[in-house]
Amino acid sequence: MPHVTRKWELFPGKNKFCCDGRIMTAPHTGVFYVTLGLIVGTSMLFFTFDCPFLAARITPAIPVVGALMFLFVMSTLLRTSFSDPGVIPRATPDEAAYIEKQIVPNNANSPTQRPPPRTQEIRVRGHPVKLKYCFTCKIFRPPRASHCSLCDNCVERFDHHCPWVGNCVGKRNYRHFYLFIVSLAFLCVFIFACAVTHIILLTRDDRQFLEAVKDSPASVISGVICFFSVWTILGLSGFHTYLTASNQTTNEDIKGLFTSRPGMEGLNPYSEGNVCSNCFFVLCAPLSPSLIDRRGIVTPEYAAERAAERAREQESRDTVIANNKSYGTVITQQPSINGTVLPSEGQAAHVTNIIQHTQMQQFQQQQMQQQLQLQHNLQQQHHQQQQQQQQQTPPPPPPPQQLAISQSLGNHLQNSSAGSLHFSHTSPGLPAINGNTHNRRYAWGVQDRRNHHFAVRYGAYAT
Repeated sequence: MPHVTRKWELFPGKNKFCCDGRIMTAPHTGVFYVTLGLIVGTSMLFFTFDCPFLAARITPAIPVVGALMFLFVMSTLLRTSFSDPGVIPRATPDEAAYIEKQIVPNNANSPTQRPPPRTQEIRVRGHPVKLKYCFTCKIFRPPRASHCSLCDNCVERFDHHCPWVGNCVGKRNYRHFYLFIVSLAFLCVFIFACAVTHIILLTRDDRQFLEAVKDSPASVISGVICFFSVWTILGLSGFHTYLTASNQTTNEDIKGLFTSRPGMEGLNPYSEGNVCSNCFFVLCAPLSPSLIDRRGIVTPEYAAERAAERAREQESRDTVIANNKSYGTVITQQPSINGTVLPSEGQAAHVTNIIQHTQMQQFQQQQMQQQLQLQHNLQQQHHQQQQQQQQQTPPPPPPPQQLAISQSLGNHLQNSSAGSLHFSHTSPGLPAINGNTHNRRYAWGVQDRRNHHFAVRYGAYAT
């Protein structure tokens, strides 16, 4: 039977697939195995050492309850870790070209025109919501979606990337994640209570506390692990209970989209109106189907689309490699064919973002220089206009009092003989000034010094 190529084998993201595409995980799953080991190891200690003793001394229902809780925790953990969180497929080459034509005008390369913003605005229940363009997936992300840099995919209703479960938490696996942390909190409390009960019952059998601890080291180990773990898990459960009740995501809460904007406190366009409706919508609403056909058979058309996309990414990588020194980008050495370096797909996406970011910075610098030059020219024109206005405007006339005193002084100088200065000013509020002139000195008939200050101030002096 010939080998059938599945679509997961050509998946452009960084996710790992197992069991012929049935299992989908994040690229780094080391922390997930730590979580799995702690849960399984602690539970095995409980079932091996605590359950037989407590079933005989208290009730046989304890092992049954513990087993049910353990199975529920494991099922929700595996469902969260191995399922599709809501990955949005990337645009095909034709779709990407069409979107680029819609958002980039024909004269976008002109240095005098700013490229249009790569956002679109829609209204959700009367509230404006911006859709951002993803340069990696070549799509406008739906509301509440975000691009995970670790998995290199856009995820619907993106909450966060959780390394403890080894996967993104999004629209399709958030309910499993929430049930996992809540049930894990109950399991930790249950195991801790059983371990403490085991030690207490041993102390009642004519044993000292230290002897009871030595006789049940497994109970001590499981109790200590649960004691230090339960506080974090309870806090996380409470936080996500609040998010579920308000129909928010961790990403939205961190950014403060619905709580910190002025005048927008408490306005969440995605809220169903009350706590019960929000919890039902998040945890009990019908689960949407996966948008990526992981186990679909690759058709020639699909293979051609993937080949065109890879060729486009390769062209972008070659451009960056050729301009590596000018952009200041460092790319690690990868396997090459005929001297052409072939970076990985993750590096290709990163390189594409660097090119676009660098081009945007260059354009912004040009725009800033043009604005500064325009401001300088406007300032020069304004300064020249002020100078012209000052030259055309005649000087202001002297004050009436000064003009009257000057005329009176001139008349007295013409009529005076032997160089004597005699004049009087009879304006209301101004004293009369009488005096003679001697050898470039001020000589006044009136001894009051205030007359001298008045004469000097208004120009009534002679040399």
